[in-house]
Amino acid sequence: MIAFVLYLLVIVIISLWVGRDKSSSSDFFNGGRKSPWYLVALGMVSASVSGISVVSVPGMVGGAAFTYMQMVFGFILGYVVVAYLLLPMYYRLNLTSIYGYLEQRFGPVTHRVGGLFFIVYKMVAAASKLYLVLIVLQFLILDSLNIPFACSAVVFVLFIFAYTCRTGIRTLVWTDAFQTVCMVSSLVIIMGCVLSELDASVLDSLSTMWKRPESKIFIFDDFYSRQNFFKQFFSGMFIVVVMTGLDQDVMQKNLSCPNLKLARRNMLSYGVCFVPVNFILLSLGVLLLMLAQQQGLCLPERGDQILPFFAMNYFGGAVAVLFLVALLSAAMSSADSALVSLTTSFAVDILSLSAEKLTLRRRLGLHFCICVVFLLVVCLFRLINSQNALDAIYTIVSYLNGPLLGLFAFGLFTRHKVREAGVPFVCLSSPVLCYVISTLAANYYGYLFGYELLLLNGALTFFGLWCLRKSAA
Repeated sequence: MIAFVLYLLVIVIISLWVGRDKSSSSDFFNGGRKSPWYLVALGMVSASVSGISVVSVPGMVGGAAFTYMQMVFGFILGYVVVAYLLLPMYYRLNLTSIYGYLEQRFGPVTHRVGGLFFIVYKMVAAASKLYLVLIVLQFLILDSLNIPFACSAVVFVLFIFAYTCRTGIRTLVWTDAFQTVCMVSSLVIIMGCVLSELDASVLDSLSTMWKRPESKIFIFDDFYSRQNFFKQFFSGMFIVVVMTGLDQDVMQKNLSCPNLKLARRNMLSYGVCFVPVNFILLSLGVLLLMLAQQQGLCLPERGDQILPFFAMNYFGGAVAVLFLVALLSAAMSSADSALVSLTTSFAVDILSLSAEKLTLRRRLGLHFCICVVFLLVVCLFRLINSQNALDAIYTIVSYLNGPLLGLFAFGLFTRHKVREAGVPFVCLSSPVLCYVISTLAANYYGYLFGYELLLLNGALTFFGLWCLRKSAA
């Protein structure tokens, strides 16, 4: 608990230091376009990894081995696409919300549709990620202190509101960088502790790890498998295009860099960083399986409970503290940036408010309302006892962000305008058709869609917009 309080205290100090100067709505939305690119890149690692990855990725190796790395390699290509295709357009148009592009390209209806799809997706995804972290904390610590889930959720969300309400992105750039350092260093130290517990030298343990079936990375021979290389690689690329290039949460920080050159450098840097970070998480999962086998331990049935089990029950002490720090760092970094981006999107995309028209009082009120709704969604997950994992989050992306992929693809690769009255229908019907097709494919042909659902969803939206097209400009 002391470590937890000290961690939050550092966040508060950073927030007060960043907010010592008078801030404006422009600073809240884009940091005044003065964010150092290297701090943005560092902070994006923890914001994008999130607490759900910290507990879920190590548990993947039991069922899917290292095949998740196939998707991570696809991430890199996705970041290149975003850096050279979407970033230049956003900077050229000088956008506060990236969905402003849809209004310039198609009109106000499409703009609001894009903003609404982002808000719904981000609210659900970010709330589910925070929920998973909170139930882990409840199980490990808070239940023993008789602190109810609702109380801990309120404290977390109010704390995030407190340090983001005035300066927004300006604060997040610094706090997220601090949280990345805490997360990565904690994971590395935990991995070192696991290696020291194995009855072999470090080199021998790593060599044994690579010989185990759980260390298999590539699957080329089984096209029907969800872990097939081509499915994973290209799905990873398009997931990054959507979760980064078409996600206000992520792009808002990238657009806070002074210019396109530095923003591109930032994006490519943190894109490459995902390879070692996810490799550490997967390696940690295999090493934990080796340790359990060596010690004859009975592991939890759920993969995302393995790392918490070892951290709190087997190692305890310093390792337990490090695990909680890594978990909190990833969870808070993901949640705080989501809340700032949701406030931005609601103000700019739905209410059509510019930074110049948004007073401090009104901005604080909007941000507080977004935090309240977010808190209610987190508590709703508790009521329905949902057990979301990383795979579920990517499935949500496929269904809710597929229309965004289709909208932006149609705007970028065609010159057609569309009859806007039909855009909401197309964007709502595409996920439904996607679900029907995936269900029929599984029931009648034995084909299980993986993350390529995102591609199918985007293609259906693109086709629907093609049917609504007007003559080329």
